[in-house]
Amino acid sequence: NQESEYLCKPKAIHINNLQGIKEKFDIGIIAVKSYDTEWATHALKNYVKDEGYFVDFQNGINDLKIASIVGEEKTLGCIITISAVASKPGYAWRTDNRKDVCFKIGEVSGGITERLKDFVAMMQAVGLSGYTEDLLSERWSKLMVNCMANPLAGLTGWGTSKVRTEPITQNVAIQIASEVVKVAKSEGYKMGKIMGMEPDNFVDAANGKNIEEIKNQFLDAAKQAGSASRPSFGQDVLKKRRTEINYLTGYVSDMGKKNNISTPFCNKITEIVNDLGVGFDPSPEHIEELEKMLS
Repeated sequence: NQESEYLCKPKAIHINNLQGIKEKFDIGIIAVKSYDTEWATHALKNYVKDEGYFVDFQNGINDLKIASIVGEEKTLGCIITISAVASKPGYAWRTDNRKDVCFKIGEVSGGITERLKDFVAMMQAVGLSGYTEDLLSERWSKLMVNCMANPLAGLTGWGTSKVRTEPITQNVAIQIASEVVKVAKSEGYKMGKIMGMEPDNFVDAANGKNIEEIKNQFLDAAKQAGSASRPSFGQDVLKKRRTEINYLTGYVSDMGKKNNISTPFCNKITEIVNDLGVGFDPSPEHIEELEKMLS
């Protein structure tokens, strides 16, 4: 991180070498992009001990997908709140200035189990960790944070701090956040506070009420993010990789359609990214259509 350096030497193998392991793994951590969730889980499924379990370390809401493959009784999820950059193979750099919980972990089926406590204790070596009894509601809270910043950072090429301080991206983010809150409610989830604000505060702000209060929270969040912070979506765009748009705002759009909830901003930003395709060059011009929707 920005204050210290840690050197670890794990025994790393390529996926094609899985067939050669002598002892199965205790825990399977799924930390691939959302679009690779299914094949990666299937690949690891038979290499984790019967008494072992899987932990979802991803953006988006993939816990139920993993549970459908390995069983709900073998699935935990981890919500990551820190920011980091993987600039080259084997090198990870934490970029934020947060002092609160880094990892929040829960059982897909809910409740507190001994293995959950054990895994939380294990993760303390990485960063301050805690547990949640309502993993999926917490997932929706994190999804909202991702939807507000990730696609906008990817489209514009801006870092986390700039996305949270520029008026145009602030205003679009508020509209997206409002849509996520409405869809989460329609799915039956009770979201917790986001950036110190109640979810309904974002809905109110989207309707013109107490907007400055939300924007002040964005400014505080920008300070915590640090100048070098860039959402994973933005990193993917700069690396010319496929994005996770269909698992962020695209997922919100899909759930909105299912429940008859209008999601015009999630629909449009998903459409823009998909139309640009894989390997596009970021530019503030990409959000001009979203800006027009604000007027």
